[in-house]
Amino acid sequence: MKILVVEDEKGLAESIAEYLSKENFVVEVVYDYHEAREKISVYNYDCTIVDLNLPNGNGFDIVSHIKKQDISTGIIIISARNAVEDKIRGLEIGSDDYLTKPFHLSELNARVKSLIRRRQFGGTNVVNYKEIKIDLNSRRVFINEKEVILSRKEYDLLMYFVSNIEVALTKSAIAEHLYGDNIDTVDSFDMLYSHIKNLRKKLTEKGCEDYIQTIYGIGYKFGTG
Repeated sequence: MKILVVEDEKGLAESIAEYLSKENFVVEVVYDYHEAREKISVYNYDCTIVDLNLPNGNGFDIVSHIKKQDISTGIIIISARNAVEDKIRGLEIGSDDYLTKPFHLSELNARVKSLIRRRQFGGTNVVNYKEIKIDLNSRRVFINEKEVILSRKEYDLLMYFVSNIEVALTKSAIAEHLYGDNIDTVDSFDMLYSHIKNLRKKLTEKGCEDYIQTIYGIGYKFGTG
């Protein structure tokens, strides 16, 4: 899962990024309004964490921009402002949650995970697709109740597929989701091909149908169609 942190306090931004990275998220950080607008316009994120007070703009405008452009990302506002009016405004213009500073990183992490579960999996901690069962809390995967041991990237790849059933996904979109926008500097998709090959092998060896379909010239689709 991919997170964007928009926070001008660099120490706090780096602490959030470090904590969420240890929780197996791909995390990118920007420090001002213009950087945030550019990132959101170019890349896709599962969740955007937005501070209200930013150089060159404010978090409310970023939330409004996301909603006006119909960009699909969960939004959590973080702010030192504790006024009820700010919380109400943030929720009314489209944010999913509002967390007042100072906060524990563990609470932010819990809210991010809860938001992603609500948006993508109906709030459940266990995701089922055909014979595949995924426990989101433990990051364990089962095929017909037999556990499959996946690497971090293989698990992230499977989650991205299961979050986009029957959707044609470009190689660039998948790679960006796994590695962040640094993938732009990579000359080939060899790492991606390797992860897909390994994931397919591990799933089918446990008796899973091969749901990973190659769409030549585009990328991949996960499903039976």
